[in-house]
Amino acid sequence: MVFVNFKTYKQGIGEEAVKLAKICQEVSKETSIKIIPVVQAADIFRISQLGIKVYGQNLNEALPGAKGTLLNHSDNKLPVEVIGSIIAKLSSFQIANFKVLVCCESIKEGKEIAKFKPDFIAYEPPELIGGDVSVSTAKPEIISEFVRQIEGIPILVGAGIHNQRDVKKAVELGAKGILVSHAVVESDNPKSVLLELAKGF
Repeated sequence: MVFVNFKTYKQGIGEEAVKLAKICQEVSKETSIKIIPVVQAADIFRISQLGIKVYGQNLNEALPGAKGTLLNHSDNKLPVEVIGSIIAKLSSFQIANFKVLVCCESIKEGKEIAKFKPDFIAYEPPELIGGDVSVSTAKPEIISEFVRQIEGIPILVGAGIHNQRDVKKAVELGAKGILVSHAVVESDNPKSVLLELAKGF
């Protein structure tokens, strides 16, 4: 699976967010790989109205149309206790199939987060985010160790993921999917990038 974090890029807000979400849906249908846009709260409802499965950024409540939330991204780090309280709060709502994806920057942080039983954990070394070298290339041994130490929760990887080789390596090391942002959102041809990434599966 591929999560695409639209962040606050101009290409991922308002009408542009709708266009990009439609591209995610198109590539998902063409490749049979789940591609989930992660958008700002203001864009969730209208994108969901198009029949697109969409997550919200930094939600601490379940908004109409959202199928999940992304927490603790490098742009919006949270104390571990706050992450735990948000997960507990969202769980108490008992919303069918609402998922929580939490980012972390180390195995230590990942193990602390895992205690709260999120649905997914994404490993993103901060020094590689937005760069040209992928986590699959720079830190393959940490990905495999991460997967080994955090059992029972699907692991995603992010940071510097650009092509099918990066994805293929991450999957070989035990990751269940990837989290990407600027490589897709800021691309002149996001569909082409997504198709390339999908080939890695």
